[in-house]
Amino acid sequence: MNNVSTISVFFLSGLNETRNYRSPLFFLTFICYFIIILVNICVVLTIILNNELHEPMYILLCAFCMNSLYGTAGFYPKFLWDLLAPVHVISYSGCLLQAQVLYSFACSDVSILVLMAYDRYLAICRPLVYHSIMSKQRVITLACLAWLTPFFMIALSTILSSRLKLCSPYLNRLICLNWSIVMLACFPSETTINSIIGNITIMIYGLHGVVIGWSYLFLIKTCIGSIENRRKFMQTCVPHLISLFTFLVTILFDVIYLRFENKKLPPSLKYFFSIEFLVIPPIMNPLIYGFKLTKIRKKILSVATMKMK
Repeated sequence: MNNVSTISVFFLSGLNETRNYRSPLFFLTFICYFIIILVNICVVLTIILNNELHEPMYILLCAFCMNSLYGTAGFYPKFLWDLLAPVHVISYSGCLLQAQVLYSFACSDVSILVLMAYDRYLAICRPLVYHSIMSKQRVITLACLAWLTPFFMIALSTILSSRLKLCSPYLNRLICLNWSIVMLACFPSETTINSIIGNITIMIYGLHGVVIGWSYLFLIKTCIGSIENRRKFMQTCVPHLISLFTFLVTILFDVIYLRFENKKLPPSLKYFFSIEFLVIPPIMNPLIYGFKLTKIRKKILSVATMKMK
């Protein structure tokens, strides 16, 4: 049996089905990544450079878009390189790093979505205490914790994966994920702690969803009896709900695919399920917020108009 010290690279077999159309796939992937970088940086810079947007809702949106840039940087450059390479390999340490980045990105997104839901709950349901609770400094601190906490939680899973003795360097995936590495373990008994930590992490972020649902129950109850609150809800909460729904659906597909892999699904569909959380939300979120939130839309349009003149 091989152990972890003898495996210096992993071979990714997820691209074997794309031999005949790698050039158009490379072009589409490049365009997709370019759009992700463009729209997210556009929103981030718009918020940072305009003092009137230094409010809790926009600070959290800025953190949301920055997290998308972080997460997609862990996937697209390597994927684009693989589309041009004859052999698809990734170093052992590079595989662990990619798994760390992708998992922490996904968990941070959920944490930021919780903060955004709490922010809207306070703004609409408890407006008198909103500014005392959601101060600028506190929001920045919470946004940092929403990124650092998942990062260290996932780091624990990554460290546990790195100690396993592996029997194969072959990953039937497009990307490296902790659970994919765990499934290569020579001794299943060694993976018990990995499964426990993984399930605890899923439960914790599942509870995040409960918190979001609780917030919106109060929001809807409050908004029903007030035209002004209904307007605020449609203006600021609908983009958040769309982002939340999109993200949860893509993550749900990925978790189901990873934990309960269905061999009857076409390979191309399986591989799309495994990466759609890196494709759909990072593009949709800044576009939804950019078009729906009036202040951001006006700022972006004013800059675009000045450039055209």
